[in-house]
Amino acid sequence: MIKFEKNNYIYKLYKWLPILALYISVLNEFDFNYLNIDYFSFNFPFILIFYFALKEYNKFDHLLVFLAGLINDTVVGLPLGISSFSYIVVCIFASYLRNITIRPHLIKDWFYFLFVISLINSINYSILFLFFSYDLDIMFYIINNLFTFLFYIPASFILNYYFRMIND
Repeated sequence: MIKFEKNNYIYKLYKWLPILALYISVLNEFDFNYLNIDYFSFNFPFILIFYFALKEYNKFDHLLVFLAGLINDTVVGLPLGISSFSYIVVCIFASYLRNITIRPHLIKDWFYFLFVISLINSINYSILFLFFSYDLDIMFYIINNLFTFLFYIPASFILNYYFRMIND
C-alpha cells in the first residue's frame, strides 16, 4: 500500500481528491451515447456524495456539494437548484444513517442508498414534469436508478481502499 508523508503537497492534493472527483464528474456529465448503448447511465455524484457523507469525511463540505449541484444544473440545463437540492438531500440522509447506525454494514447501506436515490429521482421527476413541464422519459430515471444502485458496491470497495491509504 502507498504511504504518504503528512506534510507533502501530494498528500494534501490526495486528501482533496474526492471533491475534485465530484467537480470533474458534474462538469463532465458523461453518458455512453457515443457507444450507442441505449438507456445506460448512472449518477456518479450520488455515489460519491452518499459515500463520503456516510464516512463523515472532513474535506467533503456541504457547501462544496451545494456548489457542485449548481454547476451541474448549468452544465445539464436544468432549473437552477434542482441538483443542489438533490445533493444536499443525499448528504442529509447519509448523515442521518451515520448517526443512527451502531455497526455499519455495506449491504444495509446499499439498500438505504437505493431508497435515497429512488426518493430523489422521483422528486426530481415530479418537480421537472409538473412545475417546469419538461418532457421526460420515466424509463431513463428507472435505468439510471438501477445502474447507480448497482455501481455503489464496486465504488465503495475502491473508496474504502482510498480511505485506507489516507488513514495509514
